Amino acid sequence: MKHTKLGSLDVSRIGMGAMPINALYTGANADNEEGIRAIHRALDLGVTLIDTAEAYGPFLNEELVGKALKDRRDQVVLATKFGFVSHTGRDAGLDSSPENVKLAVEGSLKRLGTDYVDLLYQHRVDPTVPIEETVGAMAELVTEGKVRALGLSEAGPGTIRRAHATHPLAAVQTEYSLWFREPEQEIFPVTRELGIGFVPWAPLGHGFLAGGFRTTDWFDPEIDLRATMPRFNDPELFRQNLRVADEVKAIADEVGVTPGQLCLAWLIAQGDDIVPIPGTRRVAHVEENTAAHGIELPAAVLSRLDRLTPAVGDRLGKDHMDMIDHN
Repeated sequence: MKHTKLGSLDVSRIGMGAMPINALYTGANADNEEGIRAIHRALDLGVTLIDTAEAYGPFLNEELVGKALKDRRDQVVLATKFGFVSHTGRDAGLDSSPENVKLAVEGSLKRLGTDYVDLLYQHRVDPTVPIEETVGAMAELVTEGKVRALGLSEAGPGTIRRAHATHPLAAVQTEYSLWFREPEQEIFPVTRELGIGFVPWAPLGHGFLAGGFRTTDWFDPEIDLRATMPRFNDPELFRQNLRVADEVKAIADEVGVTPGQLCLAWLIAQGDDIVPIPGTRRVAHVEENTAAHGIELPAAVLSRLDRLTPAVGDRLGKDHMDMIDHN
């Protein structure tokens, strides 16, 4: 597996998102042992970046990741996130107060079974707390040795600059894929100017671009986050977006790779600063995803992918869209 840098952190070119194992797609009744096998297989194949968050479950995903890494912690750059869960009694939807930052990390360390987190993200920007205060509290955890590096998730360009001025950021995490390319316009110029790595989450369009979906009838609205997303729950938008998946599959078939591998190879080709974290709970998908790091796409193929039919509809449900920082 090839490696690159997120700040000072040395990481594999492809990481792994642990969220789908037992949270937001699958719910708490998922086969945790299957998910642990998937994490172990990822490590065996050279993946070093594992991504989780206290909000996944909540808490269940961190507990599972901690169990999976019990005897393999030294092989992993471990990332987690805070902010969706309030430990201070605050009623708001987000809590990035300095007090909550510290309480959240203490809980994450216990659940993950570790003395430190390699990469700590603010999960969403809290509009009620100045970013300087939040990052200042995160920086204190770096000084204390409980965190190695800092990041933001779904932050706007101005917020990224202010945060980085308070303490250097190693990474910014935002949804980015062949069906959502907005980060190229406003985020990349800032992260690249400041030397901040970029970590695309949902690099396969929540699985849509991997080609497995022709209908959404099987989504359980009680546990699957995709059931809240217009691109999945609106029949007309879903039908229109099938054209994107079909175009990806046609090109993948010509190249001789799977649609998922094509999407990941395209992402890697966008720059050495990009480290996608495809999420899965299946060993077979881990093997498929990690193989993408060795695929070099010809310029003509990259050009065709750049000209894909744009996806239509909001990428997230209204509540989550309202939390996206545009500052």
